[in-house]
Amino acid sequence: MSLPFVVVGASLAGLRAVEAARNGGYEGPITLIGAEPHLPYDRPPLSKAFLEPGAEAVVFREEQHLREDLGVDLRLGAPATRLDPAGHTVTVDGQTLGYRALLIATGSTPLPLPGAPALTGVHTLRTVDDARAIRDALHAGARVVVVGAGFIGSEIASAARRYQNAVTIVEAAPVPLVRAAGPVVGAALARLHQRAGTDVRLGTSVTGLHGRDRVEAVVLSDGTVLDADLVVVGIGSRPATGWLAGSGVALDARDGGVRCDEYLATSAPDVYAAGDVAHWPNHLLDVPMMRLENWTGAAEQGAAATRNALGLGERTPYATAPYVWSDWYDHRIQFVGHPAEDEVRIVLGDLDGPRFVALYRSGERIAGAVTLNEPGKVMKYRRLIARRADWQAALDLYPALTG
Repeated sequence: MSLPFVVVGASLAGLRAVEAARNGGYEGPITLIGAEPHLPYDRPPLSKAFLEPGAEAVVFREEQHLREDLGVDLRLGAPATRLDPAGHTVTVDGQTLGYRALLIATGSTPLPLPGAPALTGVHTLRTVDDARAIRDALHAGARVVVVGAGFIGSEIASAARRYQNAVTIVEAAPVPLVRAAGPVVGAALARLHQRAGTDVRLGTSVTGLHGRDRVEAVVLSDGTVLDADLVVVGIGSRPATGWLAGSGVALDARDGGVRCDEYLATSAPDVYAAGDVAHWPNHLLDVPMMRLENWTGAAEQGAAATRNALGLGERTPYATAPYVWSDWYDHRIQFVGHPAEDEVRIVLGDLDGPRFVALYRSGERIAGAVTLNEPGKVMKYRRLIARRADWQAALDLYPALTG
């Protein structure tokens, strides 16, 4: 029997890898390894709709479809613990499996609050089980402190306000979401929290947690003590690559992500990476190394890496204009490309109004766009970025907006 194509990571990137293999005509064996016991499910709703009472996780595919229709050897509930590229083997649940080609799609792990004691009521959010615990606390009327004003923290704050809970966001940076939106738009997005009744503490960090067994208060760097029944930590994440120690696979010195080439191939033969773990050169945006933590990137990379790994068609570099969306207080915020600093122009609405479109210029090209409550427009800007359109073409896309 021929060796399988092994996918390590049973979330979105891993699922799209399996589907791309079969859709591309690959008829050999496939093994899908997942650390969680759950079938592949949709993660973005965990900080959004899933926090509503009675919501259930959205499973992408039923087990019968994966096992019977796609012919997948599905191994859930145990993580991979060792990769041996020289021997073309991976170890999972104490068993060593050979592979023809392997895709690393193990995602990321939330960063804990540094130095925090282990108290009940302090959570990070990555899995459906994490989200259930947070939802139960919100439903019980908890006083909520969210550490970090990024996407996860902002969405949880929004959900907590829907429960009418008292919510404070603590953000160490003077402006949140600078990497996604830049300082000007980031500051405007912070004001959405304030208008919704969320207390926002910018330029402030958490220096301690108080409580015996359960969290009771949060101590801030300015001396403030906030009463708290629930603390959600959303200060970022690291690629889940600890299991690759000693494998020889090249990792990024800063965060431990897997370093890839433009084809998403790693330094090890027949080993590729996709999703949150992968650093790769995004030639579309002229970025030497980029790592994405979003739904669209995971889906696209899982499929692209698989086609390259298995030789399904012409080997093709992966390049993209990243796309992210987020829902806060009944607002839909969408991000595409990256927030270049040469110019930020508001071409629709204003930053304190109910809707706006902001464009970002890099040299003579459009580099990015952020929209608030304008869902029909952002994908047109994404297509302009994808074809490396010039700045004037972006301004001309909706001439009525730019006057």
